[in-house]
Formats: sequence, structure tokens, C-alpha cells
Amino acid sequence: MTTVSPSVEVERKTPFWKRLGRVPWTWRITIGYLTVMLFIPIIAMFLKASTEPPARFWAIATSDIALATYNVTFVTAIFAALLNGVFGTLIAWVLVRYDFPLKRLIDATVDLPFALPTSVAGLTLATVYSDNGWLGSLLAPLGIKVSFTRTGVAVAMIFISLPFIVRTVQPVLQEMEHEIEEASWCLGASQWQTFWKVILPPLFPTILTGVALGFSRAVGEYGSTVIISSNTPYQDLIAPVLIFQRLEQYDYSGATVIGIVLLSISLVLLLAINFLQAWARRYDSR
Repeated sequence: MTTVSPSVEVERKTPFWKRLGRVPWTWRITIGYLTVMLFIPIIAMFLKASTEPPARFWAIATSDIALATYNVTFVTAIFAALLNGVFGTLIAWVLVRYDFPLKRLIDATVDLPFALPTSVAGLTLATVYSDNGWLGSLLAPLGIKVSFTRTGVAVAMIFISLPFIVRTVQPVLQEMEHEIEEASWCLGASQWQTFWKVILPPLFPTILTGVALGFSRAVGEYGSTVIISSNTPYQDLIAPVLIFQRLEQYDYSGATVIGIVLLSISLVLLLAINFLQAWARRYDSR
């Protein structure tokens, strides 16, 4: 038989509103801010979508054009995030481990997509990758068209999500001890073996965090993708543009339904990435 201490018993009998008054002020401010800025808008969106009958809700969410936009949005965003996971890690590695001319300038340039208006980014990419642009003119003879295609959407997503991976991985690389790598080399491991078995395991959860942030940014991107794509249904039309088109038609509940689907799919994918992060940390701690 277990006994309950008097202090615990008194705490249980204390009214909830009195116990709430003893909560640290930082906790209360945090919950209040999250409630106003996050929870209430999400609840309001769900309530707006619930005004549609279930049959119409399902019809809007699973219409042919909606399914096509989910494909373009999420598949392209995942591809962009994974590609940036590789090259963003490589860029962070070079910026941390090597000294070269104009290093600080290049390091600052990585943050340019953060500050650049997305519409300007889309206009720039569309110009550069057009058939007459600097890069598009080189790809056109090879039969590769970027601007106003789904490939252009991928390029825009890669451009705007790259800094998230670089800035997430870079501080962790800076804190890594070089002595561990030197010890691995002294024991006869090659540079590739050292990277794969010594450096990558503790770095992998951080890379996943950057990929998750980049994916979230790519899914919600609108300004650059709407300019560099042709916005043709079933080809390169993304879900955020479909939402805007429904808003222009004053179909607010229909736009909210598409938004709910985007939110739900993004949440599931982010939870899966968080699960992989937790698994990687447990594996690394063994």
C-alpha cells in the first residue's frame, strides 16, 4: 500500500484556479502568446472548414485538381528539402572548416533568401532560367526547360529553403571537437570512414531539423513559385496558389478546406521527421 505525503494531498485538494495562480509567469506568458498567435487561428480555420457538409468537404479535399496540387506541392517540397539537406550540409562544412577569399561575403550571401522579397526572388529566377536567360539559354539546347514548369517550382523551393539547412547545421559543426576526428585518423580510419561513423551520427538529427524547416518553408512558399511557374492545373499548380484562386472566387470555406489538408499533411510529415530525430538521438547515445 502506498502512502501519499501530506503536501501532495493538500495540493490535490487545492482548487485548480489557485494552483494556476502559482504557475511561473514565464509559463503563463508563453501559453498566452501561443494561444493568441497559434492556437486560436488554427481553431478558427478548422471551425470555418467545418461549415461545409462532410460530403462537400471530402469532395473539395479530394477533387482531381486538389490532388494534383498536393502532388506538386509536397513531392517537390520533399525533393527540395532533401537536396538541400545534402548540399546545405556541404556548404556549412566548407564555411566552417575552410578559410578562403571572400568567405565572409559568401557566408552573408547564404542569408539572402531570408531578406529578399519572395516576389523578387521569383522574378529573378524566372529571368535567369528563361530560355533567353543566363542559365536557361545553356539548358535550352539540351531540351531542359526550367521557367514556367514544375522544375522551376523546384528551383524556387530550393532557393528559398537553402538557408534553413545551412544555418541549422553550421553551429553544430562549429562546436564539434576536432580531436575526435584526429583520434579516428590515428586509429587508421579513412576520411570517409571518419565522416560516416564519427561525424555524421551526431550531426544527423541536426540535418533532419534543417530538412524539416526547409520543407515547411517550401510547402508554404507562394511569392516566388507563382512567378516562376505557369500555374497550369495538373502540371505545376501548387496548393497555395489554388487556395488564392478560391479566395478570388469568394469560396472562403473551400479555400479553408484546402488549407486544412495542407496543415494536416505537413503536421504528419513533421511528426515523422521528429520521430526520426528522436530515433537518431537514441541510436547515437548507445
